[in-house]
Amino acid sequence: MINRLLTVAFLAGLAVIFIQLLSGYVPDTDLNLTASYYASQTAPDLGAQNVVTGIIVTYRGLDTLGEVTVLFLTAAIVALVLVHGRAIETERGPKPFPAGELLQTGSRLLAPMILLLGIYVFVNGHLTPGGGFQGGAIVASAVLLLLLTDPMRRFSHRLISRIESTAGLLFVAIGLLGLLFAGGFLDARFLPQGWFGALFSAGAIPLIYSLIGLKVGAEFSSMLLSLSETEDEK
Repeated sequence: MINRLLTVAFLAGLAVIFIQLLSGYVPDTDLNLTASYYASQTAPDLGAQNVVTGIIVTYRGLDTLGEVTVLFLTAAIVALVLVHGRAIETERGPKPFPAGELLQTGSRLLAPMILLLGIYVFVNGHLTPGGGFQGGAIVASAVLLLLLTDPMRRFSHRLISRIESTAGLLFVAIGLLGLLFAGGFLDARFLPQGWFGALFSAGAIPLIYSLIGLKVGAEFSSMLLSLSETEDEK
């Protein structure tokens, strides 16, 4: 009874706070100074047709580096925990049955197309909605599809680790090139901007987003493989 009363009191307090916030909310009619600069200057300054991409990769490049680092740490922690769990696991149950031939054949046909879509999304991140994180998630979904249709399938952890580490090192290296030859870390303007709206435009942004896509895809895939192998050994 006391727990219910505390829950109700907590929810009532949250309701009072949100009501006060909503009652005093006044939407801005004009953009602030920073937002106005981003809206008007990103395209001519960086040559990126997708303004959001230009902001995330260049103006807020350190934030993007932090997000990629957090994802890497998450994948590493998941792998360490699951490896430890497999080491102390003693009970072994029946192995899962593979999916039917129709599902396996369909997954083999769909997986390359999903990979191609993921690559398209992060390569064209400076032109269309999308980018490295979205494209990397799509790439990892192809791995998930193959694991769902064939739980006994095995992928090379060494290959995935090498892709992830190489993409991460190149990502940092490009950031340092921007620091040396442009206006700051991850400044993509050390490469020519090219024609506005073309695939090879916006300086190094397409290259940066391609590396982010590979890194994110490898990290998600690593977590999926660790989870799949742990389930197989239970």
